[in-house]
Amino acid sequence: MIDCVFQLLLFFMVSSHFDEEALKSDEGTLGAVLPEAVAAMPMVMRPREMIININARGEFYVGGDKHSEAQLAERLRRSVVDNPGNQTVVIRGDEQADWKHIARVMSLCNQAKISDYRVAVVPDGERMPDGQP
Repeated sequence: MIDCVFQLLLFFMVSSHFDEEALKSDEGTLGAVLPEAVAAMPMVMRPREMIININARGEFYVGGDKHSEAQLAERLRRSVVDNPGNQTVVIRGDEQADWKHIARVMSLCNQAKISDYRVAVVPDGERMPDGQP
């Protein structure tokens, strides 16, 4: 019991010493009014994955917007600048789309230095009777 009391006494003596030093050197005070950030996100959050849809005609859609190949390449490059090393891409191609369109998106990901991309598929038996996933 006496050891615990001495430990606590030592702890409070050391911590009060740091407090006094901070006040003496003016490190403990900040002469500025800091702004509030209501919508700030922590830096450790992963960015949202980019979902690229390819329809049966081989057209590229991101977020509901149609993109040409050049526009898609630019969007991928921008996402890497905004999220270096963290950007993920999901490629969802229509089963009627030629594989070359899916492979082209994979190539654009490689050119943009995005290594975390995958192709989404619907497992057998999970389609609705009308053919929709």
